[in-house]
Amino acid sequence: MADYYTQFSCLLDVGTPENAARALELYTALSQQNATEDPPSDGFVLSIQPEHGGTVLWMRDEGTGDPAHVLQFVRTCAAAFGLTGRWGLQFATTCSRPRVDGFGGGAHVIDLATGETVDWISTDGWLSALLTEGASHA
Repeated sequence: MADYYTQFSCLLDVGTPENAARALELYTALSQQNATEDPPSDGFVLSIQPEHGGTVLWMRDEGTGDPAHVLQFVRTCAAAFGLTGRWGLQFATTCSRPRVDGFGGGAHVIDLATGETVDWISTDGWLSALLTEGASHA
């Protein structure tokens, strides 16, 4: 039996050390909310990066994670702290054993001021769809 993982590592600058401390509270609330889901999401791990002046959050998987929860958290932080500009997350989907369609990835970019998606891409199913489409035209 194969195990599937979603992996990522990304940063978010929330502007001030006070915002970073508040972000930890927002993260705890999101994690508690996630725990009530059935089944609970894989979530993500969060820490403040002191080498960046204590204003940068590091979000990452702990073996596997849920990019959707990262996006929800970043949107919450952006609204709470008045963040602007674009922010993005890139992720990889992997498998513990060789499996056809067991590997992929994607990325998601949001506008921090509005919380809206600027663009996104996922390779999940992309290759097989293109190959199937190409075969139907042969």
